[in-house]
Amino acid sequence: MRISALGIYPLKSARGVALAESPIDAWGLEHDRRWMLTDPSGTFITQRQLPALAQISAVLGDARLTLSIDGQAALDVETPPADRRMDVTVWDTPVSAALADDAANATLSQWLGRPVKLVHFDAMSRRSASADWAGPDTPVAFGDGYQILVTTTGSLAALNADMAAHGEEPVGMDRFRTNVVIDHDEPFAEDGWGSIEIGGVVLYLVKPCARCIMTTQDQKTGSREGASPMPAMGRIRMSADRRVPGPLFGWNAVPVGSGRIAVGDAAKVLDRRAPWPIKRR
Repeated sequence: MRISALGIYPLKSARGVALAESPIDAWGLEHDRRWMLTDPSGTFITQRQLPALAQISAVLGDARLTLSIDGQAALDVETPPADRRMDVTVWDTPVSAALADDAANATLSQWLGRPVKLVHFDAMSRRSASADWAGPDTPVAFGDGYQILVTTTGSLAALNADMAAHGEEPVGMDRFRTNVVIDHDEPFAEDGWGSIEIGGVVLYLVKPCARCIMTTQDQKTGSREGASPMPAMGRIRMSADRRVPGPLFGWNAVPVGSGRIAVGDAAKVLDRRAPWPIKRR
């Protein structure tokens, strides 16, 4: 089995960026989710509350982030200085982040029709993944909880097959905002993988990913009017373990080591576990 796609999300909850290759270390893929929008109080904002975030494209340059949305001139945001800071929260975790300049915040607020702040996870920022699942002191930036999300082509094919059998339109992998897509025919084989190795870097699959309303949103427009994978996940992917309730798709992974991975790289299963329990209908 091999990597069929790589992706990062420089601005949390905005459009993804497909990559041919990427550096990877304990933080995950380079530049993934290092920028984020918050409300004026510092609480993080995602497509869950603001579907229009799916319309924003983010491109990284030298010491800057370029943001764009249809109908507006592109916005170049310089990386904020370390002494311009704001306390923010991701779920219940406080993080000290660098705050973008007032002009950038005003422009983004105008684009989105509500007051927002843009913040950067810089060298002074600190956050860790859940020690209960990932072990102690595993660094993570503004991702929902973990460093890497792994999915497989076989699992998406099985989900779309169920949707087709029920007269529903298919969805693409972009609905699941994954980092590493592995080309593998067996549906949901990843439920039984303990760890995999890619390019000398080990990825420990530590927790299945419970899915939310974001999977129902078109990842170009933010619309919730089209195809939705939630009914199919409810039919074939409901967790039977109360530690992670709800519909599951993909696995959160913790990388150990550093290197560079690329589309086409071989992925090897290093160890296996009993598959995560799924409710059967």
